[in-house]
Amino acid sequence: MPNKSQEPVFQLVKSLTRSEKRHFRLFTNRQSASEDLKFLQLFDALDAADTYDEAQVLAQVPALKRVQLANLKANLYRQVLSSLRVYHAGQNPDIQLHEQLDYARVLYNKGFYQQALRMLEKVKQQARQAEMPHIVLLALDFEKLIESQYITRSLKDRAETLTTEATDTVAHLANQHALSNAALRLYGLYLKAGHARNRADHARITAFFRENLPAAEDSRGGFFEKLYFYQAQVWYHTLSQNFRASYRYAQKWVDLFEQAPPMKELQTMLYIKGLHNLLAALYNMLYYSKFMQVLKRLEDFAANQTRRSSPNTEILLFQYIYTNKINAYFLEGRFTEGLAIIPELLEQLDHFKPQLDIHRTLVFYYKIASLYFGSGEYEKAIEYLTLIIQHKDLSLREDLQCFARILNLIAHYEAGDDASLEYQVRSVYHFLGKMDEQQPMQVEIFRFLRQLGGIAPPQVREAFIDLKEKLTVIAANPYESRPFLYLDIISWLESKISNVPVQDVMKRKFRQMK
Repeated sequence: MPNKSQEPVFQLVKSLTRSEKRHFRLFTNRQSASEDLKFLQLFDALDAADTYDEAQVLAQVPALKRVQLANLKANLYRQVLSSLRVYHAGQNPDIQLHEQLDYARVLYNKGFYQQALRMLEKVKQQARQAEMPHIVLLALDFEKLIESQYITRSLKDRAETLTTEATDTVAHLANQHALSNAALRLYGLYLKAGHARNRADHARITAFFRENLPAAEDSRGGFFEKLYFYQAQVWYHTLSQNFRASYRYAQKWVDLFEQAPPMKELQTMLYIKGLHNLLAALYNMLYYSKFMQVLKRLEDFAANQTRRSSPNTEILLFQYIYTNKINAYFLEGRFTEGLAIIPELLEQLDHFKPQLDIHRTLVFYYKIASLYFGSGEYEKAIEYLTLIIQHKDLSLREDLQCFARILNLIAHYEAGDDASLEYQVRSVYHFLGKMDEQQPMQVEIFRFLRQLGGIAPPQVREAFIDLKEKLTVIAANPYESRPFLYLDIISWLESKISNVPVQDVMKRKFRQMK
């Protein structure tokens, strides 16, 4: 039996809000043919169903024939999209501008060339205000078509003007695309491999950054050119582990929206993504007071009843708020207190899971596992780490897969699960062997855990001290500090040496940091 994720029209119908459903019914009441009545019956059947079951739909609506169903689903899908397009047009300037382009085409086809040109001029002005040069270019191309084919009494002065406008717009658009391409590709590098592992990684990332990023200054270009420039800088410095520079450009990203309030409404997702990246930089810098200020700003934005809401916005707010709430618990060392948000997090994760990419889901599992580990609930930590380890696509976040395995190995040791510890050692050894390059931190921890079973009990504390000293030296190397962003192994070692819970060690460090 197909599930909801396999049936697009069912997904679309089930996503509608009450007001969107009401609008759809009003929208379709303009038509009354028998076929239209059938697709409305199909709509009602899908709306009432919890899961998509074709046999149940046909039984519920006897007028529907199996041979008609494919066409009716396609028709219903188009009708719902058309209704949503009209319903949300007021919140989307690009939809309105494309609609005006369509009107200009209708006027052109009717032979009303001057009216079409006036409408196109209006489209250009509004598109420039909305920072949409691609729509400006569409309007210019249409203007040139009209001017080149018909005598409009404006060609004498318009030819050079249109040519100049088109050339400037193309250059503007090309620069914007070059910047957005660079930002996107740098983000892709981060998703695939995480932070730079060594000098060779850093040199390769820097070369790519310099080759692909157009020369730009903060004071030049339009809103999106500045935005993509800041995004590229954020990803480059994040990859390079230069978190101060990442913080500086993430702040510029957020400030850009604060200086242009309408853009916070028009490009909400990019605004809250900027806040999230600002929070990530502050977390990596351990800048707690500023981190909490920005987190409150994000939560206040989410709670604002007057802001524009959409499924995309709600998904991102869920991701970013819960991610950073957990990060706050990590900074404070309050792992046990952090367990309180896991039930509501899992409920929301299940609700949004069809829309979440696997990368986000794996990160949440790792953070949940870390909360349980820090609280001393090792079996629960192993449960969530296993969900990451069982994910077969190793091309995504190899670093996360690696640290999940190491933390899983430590959790098995802490849980006293000697029976499966040897298997876990072999599993980690096999995985590390497939990695392009192992880092000293990973090698030292693995070597230590593999030998730990053979160390006499009176010598275990000395072994922990020796490993801590080695890792402290490794962490002093900027390129080797990357693993400690995912796994605070030194705090764990200190907890073993002093024989106190790891969260007590981290709470003490937090008090010293404030």
